[in-house]
Amino acid sequence: MKRIFTTLLASAMALSMTNVFAQTPTNLWVNGAPNDNGHDNEATIAVYHPADSINTGMAVVVCPGGGYTHLAMDHEGKQVAQWLADNGITGVVLKYRLPHGNYTIPADDAREAIRTVRRNAEKWGVNPSKVGIAGSSAGGHLASTVSTHITDAESRPDFSVLFYPVVTSEAGVTHQGSINNLLGDKATDPALLAEYANEQHVDANTPPAILLLSDDDRAVLPENSIRYYRALKANKIPASMHIFPIGGHGWGFRPTFKYHDQVKTLLLEWLTAQNKAQKEGQK
Repeated sequence: MKRIFTTLLASAMALSMTNVFAQTPTNLWVNGAPNDNGHDNEATIAVYHPADSINTGMAVVVCPGGGYTHLAMDHEGKQVAQWLADNGITGVVLKYRLPHGNYTIPADDAREAIRTVRRNAEKWGVNPSKVGIAGSSAGGHLASTVSTHITDAESRPDFSVLFYPVVTSEAGVTHQGSINNLLGDKATDPALLAEYANEQHVDANTPPAILLLSDDDRAVLPENSIRYYRALKANKIPASMHIFPIGGHGWGFRPTFKYHDQVKTLLLEWLTAQNKAQKEGQK
């Protein structure tokens, strides 16, 4: 009986620790979104706060993938944010609006999410100079879009974490479904295709990035990440890329991924290094 009670208590404590960090999703655009996709026009954020005793001051806006048609909110969203919080980093899961023909909408939401973190930095225990963005698959295209198309200092991420990201718009290399869903009836417009080939827009102001992907990914070819990495290095931007031998596409933070533990180790080491670099830069 004592053993059963102890097990139940431990389970209850674990559940309590998990739930205490997460906030109920709240509307991102408190005064109303500036544009409309004609469908679900509400973007939300859910904030996962670390315990005060381990808070690093870092924060990451997490953009789940889903081909710009839906959002993989669990393994590419909530699980990522919870792990971040467990390691002293505020995780902010963004439920961004899908484009439905208005290709500006996802990036507008992601930029506003970063601004929102900085506006609430003091209340949330965040250093406004340590706010990054993460994205998986099409969410990685969104994260790399925000990282390469800087519109204002308040929405510029300080670093980016890209899981098997869509990066380019080039036919035969990109994930064509994501680009078609983003651009809609303008998916053959050469100017827009060039605009959303994000490797072409890396410059000296693009933030450092870590890329994590599988060699056997046939949905989003590794060439997407390779092009982004090369562009970062051509502009002398710090970058790290890890290509795992197998795993395919879409593993996110699923513990069933063979290299899940390695992903956590590599990512935490890289984030710790970004934190250290930021501190040294302030000296």
